[in-house]
Order: sequence, then C-alpha cells, then structure tokens
Amino acid sequence: MPKGTGKQLAQNKKAYHDYFIEETFEAGIVLQGTEIKSIRAGKANLKDSFAKIERGELYLHNMHVSPYEQGNRYNHDPLRTRKLLLHRKEINKLIGETKETGYTIVPLKVYLKNGFAKVLIGLGKGKKQYDKREDLKRKEAKRDIERAFRDRQKM
Repeated sequence: MPKGTGKQLAQNKKAYHDYFIEETFEAGIVLQGTEIKSIRAGKANLKDSFAKIERGELYLHNMHVSPYEQGNRYNHDPLRTRKLLLHRKEINKLIGETKETGYTIVPLKVYLKNGFAKVLIGLGKGKKQYDKREDLKRKEAKRDIERAFRDRQKM
C-alpha cells in the first residue's frame, strides 16, 4: 500500500495468485448512502471483482458491499457498478496498457485513507498454470526454511 494508508478493509488474495501485478494505482471510489458505513464495518468483498474502462472512465464491477444493518429503505444494491476516480493521465496509461493482450485491471485492496475509502488497483498479466505451481513450490520451500530456522532457534 502507498505511504500514509490507514486501515485495510478488504483484500483480493486471489489476484496475486492469478496475475503478475506489474503496476499499482490508488483510486478513489464513488459510494452512495450507507455503503461507506458498511465498508468501514469490513463488509466488502473483492473476490470476483474487476475494473473496466467504459467511455473514458474507470468502473469497478462485482465488488460486493453488504447492505448496512441499520440502513432501512436507503440501502444500496450490493453488486452495483461503482465509479473509480483517477487522474486522466493514469486512465490514459491504463487504456494503452489494457489494449495489449493479456493485461487486465484488478482491484487488490480496499482501505481507508484520511477518512476516504480508496481502492488499490493493479495492472495484471494473467499467469499460466505452470506459473501458479511454481509460485506455490517457492512459497512452500520458503515456509519450510523458516520452520527449520525456528526449530533450530528453540533448541
């Protein structure tokens, strides 16, 4: 996360498993009504979400924000499409990168920064199955080494 970030509220762990994240951007998110209260309560899920550029603007699809319990008829649709706020230069850069084959825009984290909800989006290139297996082997080997060091220090 960028410097000065606050409390992390939701994370998309699957994105790091499915994509090579090459570059990240911090984007504001346009929320309505009780969505911010629900997000502050940690009721957001980025599991199957993705970002898409439509008519020169960036939108976040399939981000699930549960309805706020105390919000009566003013509650929001949990899966509605939300607009992301980025500078024009950053959007143009994303447009150029996603025109290349294999690149996609993936939301990585939702967090609070100075009282505002922010989304960390990443420019990702899809991994092949053998890349995923290689990453799992590397993680497992690292875990075994750390376990061996920990056991050695206990003696």
